[in-house]
Amino acid sequence: MRCLVTGATGYIGGRLAPRLLAEGHTVRCLARKAGRLRDVPWVGQAEIAEGDLRKPATLPAAFADVDVAYYLVHSLGQAGFEAADREAATNFAAAARAAGVRRIVYLGGPEPAADREVSSPHLRSRAEVGRILLGSGVPTAVLRAAVIIGSGSASFEMLRYLTERLPAMVTPRWVRNRIQPIAVRDVLRYLVACADLPPEVNRGFDIGGPDVLTFHDMMQRYARVAGLPRRMIVPVRALTPSLSSLWVGLVTPVPNAIARPLVESLVHEAIAHEHDIARYVPDPPGGLTDFDQAVALALAKVRDAEVETRWSTASGPDAPAEPLPSDPAWSGGSAYTDLRERAVAAPAAALWRVIEGVGGEHGWYSFPLAWSVRGWLDRLVGGVGLRRGRRDPHHLQVGEALDFWRVEEIVPGELLRLRAEMRLPGRAWLEMRAEPAGDGGSRYIQRAVFLPHGLAGHLYWKSVAPFHAVVFGGMARNIARGATHPAR
Repeated sequence: MRCLVTGATGYIGGRLAPRLLAEGHTVRCLARKAGRLRDVPWVGQAEIAEGDLRKPATLPAAFADVDVAYYLVHSLGQAGFEAADREAATNFAAAARAAGVRRIVYLGGPEPAADREVSSPHLRSRAEVGRILLGSGVPTAVLRAAVIIGSGSASFEMLRYLTERLPAMVTPRWVRNRIQPIAVRDVLRYLVACADLPPEVNRGFDIGGPDVLTFHDMMQRYARVAGLPRRMIVPVRALTPSLSSLWVGLVTPVPNAIARPLVESLVHEAIAHEHDIARYVPDPPGGLTDFDQAVALALAKVRDAEVETRWSTASGPDAPAEPLPSDPAWSGGSAYTDLRERAVAAPAAALWRVIEGVGGEHGWYSFPLAWSVRGWLDRLVGGVGLRRGRRDPHHLQVGEALDFWRVEEIVPGELLRLRAEMRLPGRAWLEMRAEPAGDGGSRYIQRAVFLPHGLAGHLYWKSVAPFHAVVFGGMARNIARGATHPAR
């Protein structure tokens, strides 16, 4: 089946395209700029068509010979997004009808009860787009989801940052409204399956996970899954949606232009009123993913040892719902980085010998007293300190201890990655690379990454950041010098 995916550079579209490919479908992605998909690992398997849903003349080629067209775009965050989405949906519907597309699949938002006035422009726009597509003359499935749980989802990122950064908070009353969140893996499963719906199906479906919670419940359960203390949450009447969005913008990196319409939508309860989708797409044998499992999956890649694969595109049934390179910079949780680079007047092989000799009796090439003090402090709080040293003075292997680090990865001659095992309010890695340079020399690249755990983690990083120029800067400088002028 030939599938057209719009919004492939976005949160859902970027995850859907590789899943459709895995199911054996032919995939064409519509993007305003093809270059935005240049680095995704599946790009060689898909066709990229440049076009803009607000420019009808660019659409016929993209829709040619398409069986199923996915509408996964929105203009949230832009001024006048309701009018922009109305225009885009109208053009999409006309192009799909003209091309003889057999099915449209649209992921929209929750639909408040019919007897309630919809005050949220975001929800109004999502519902209007659904009506336009259902009236297109092309059989359409509208999937209505509330909060999607997965790293990169704007709603989930708001939940993540608020819970991790605020052990106590004053909140608006809408934190008591009921919400039926759904894991991103279940959303994607429905989207893929809807390609095979019978042609007579032209309707909307509510989709939600097995749990009906309040935002208050979601924050407390997120804290529990993330290993954080229970949060103190005090709802107050005075915080209007406008004030709430400013508060969210202050505490989280989610842009206010996105946070405001999302917060306004939370004023309405967002629960599934039916589960008719199960007539066509039965629930999986183990049932839909519950909230705690969805959060655990969303956090898995940023809690485990695989820093380099944190942006991976793993898409199997047990793959974490982690952020992708195309996700916004504010998604994926906080990650503090200290990056140092230096040109080295020695070949990469000489630089690698210095890198692989780090730690133990050789020390850490900068401010020995600072490293010793850090080791003593770690011992005082029950950590391993620096007492473990290293097994061999010249060579390392994956899995062995190195002072208060653990060797996580080695690419001989190129890369050494260490995972911190000292007591920290978060997770930390130190990575050292040797790269050849064109002049016969080399380049040393050093990166320290810290993933804070709760407010204490953020405070820890900010407290030690002033010393990084001395510790990490001196380390980079002395490693480069050691490669250029090796000890006799």
